[in-house]
Amino acid sequence: MKLRVGDWVEVRSREEILRTLDRKGQLEGLPFMPQMFQYCGRRFKIYRRAHKTCDTVFPVRGRRMAGAVHLETRCNGLGYGECQAGCLIFWKEAWLKRVKSENDQSESAQKDTSFQRAAVDRNAGCTEQDVWAGALASGRQNEPEPVYICQATQLPYATTELHWWDMRQYIEDFTSGNAGMWQIMKGGIYAGYYRLSLSRLGLGPLMRWFYDRFHPLWRGTLFPRHRGIIRVDEPTPVPASPLNLQPGELVRVKSHGEILKTLNTENKNRGLFFDAEMVPFCGGTYRVLKRVNKIIDEKTGKMIKMKSESIILQGVFCQSRYSDCRMFCPRAIYSYWREIWLERVSPKDRDAGLETGN
Repeated sequence: MKLRVGDWVEVRSREEILRTLDRKGQLEGLPFMPQMFQYCGRRFKIYRRAHKTCDTVFPVRGRRMAGAVHLETRCNGLGYGECQAGCLIFWKEAWLKRVKSENDQSESAQKDTSFQRAAVDRNAGCTEQDVWAGALASGRQNEPEPVYICQATQLPYATTELHWWDMRQYIEDFTSGNAGMWQIMKGGIYAGYYRLSLSRLGLGPLMRWFYDRFHPLWRGTLFPRHRGIIRVDEPTPVPASPLNLQPGELVRVKSHGEILKTLNTENKNRGLFFDAEMVPFCGGTYRVLKRVNKIIDEKTGKMIKMKSESIILQGVFCQSRYSDCRMFCPRAIYSYWREIWLERVSPKDRDAGLETGN
């Protein structure tokens, strides 16, 4: 279908989608998750084309995916122990049909070959119960420590190898509407600059200083890979008094420099990593989306309960601006924030209209 960002699609009916799935509830290794049934018959704009993605199961790497897109739909954890990660859902093109607009009553005249191809070789015996059972490795709901099977855990098996130097992926980033030319150029320049700063020429400190001094010229941030200052064997700080932030509250992300003071030299605060992709949000004001205390470990499929709750902010997720060898991945994984990296916005500031997030 070669869908582009902004194209309108309609999610196929429950019966049509079941015809594309094997008895595990999967198409080409990608699970159709139970909570996706709620979107059947609804129309959405294409958010991103998922021609590539970030595999976080094995050593983190980029992977190629065939015939898939992202809509603005995220996993709500239904069927997965109420996992709170809120991952962006993958949609195979065979589960969608193109329409002209949100309210258009006539289907597109395109040949529906993507659905026909997917339905031909599938086992027509797949049922909705099979899809629910496919969410668990054992197929049983009452396991003492269930092992879940979701799109995130199955990414290595639903994708193929993709080298960072394969230029075709960046061409598709542009032609699909996933990334603009200026964004791609900045990404390429940063990747080369960062690699040179790591070389044996000894230019790293000078290059980081230059980047920090002149980053406004390319409308960028401070050098995103500065390290924290606390030794690894020393404890990292906690807030003097917990903020106890709740969904809907307005917060300001502290400056990059302030956050670095709370991190050890591995860029962690009580085990939680502060990623370079979080730097562009420093200094911004956003609303709290939710508190997170449990997520599925994508490597094992088991639920992890966090020792300290983290915060997810609305519209704040990885944009793959600085991700090594995974530039412009469209997966949009939410960033996790410690309360010590945030400060509550006062009513006075809130009334002044300082909100910059969604």
